[in-house]
Amino acid sequence: MLVIAGVVGGAIWGALLARRRKGNRLDMLQYATGFGIAFGLLAFFASVIFLRILA
Repeated sequence: MLVIAGVVGGAIWGALLARRRKGNRLDMLQYATGFGIAFGLLAFFASVIFLRILA
């Protein structure tokens, strides 16, 4: 669940960042994809560490 939230949140943040930098639709798509992957991986590792601490 945390990973999905990271992917969606990163994609939204990336698209907004590209829009703020006056990018076109493909720029927003590229930023959203990159940020989504990065935040998804970050959330994945955070959830693995969190589960290791609890278990």
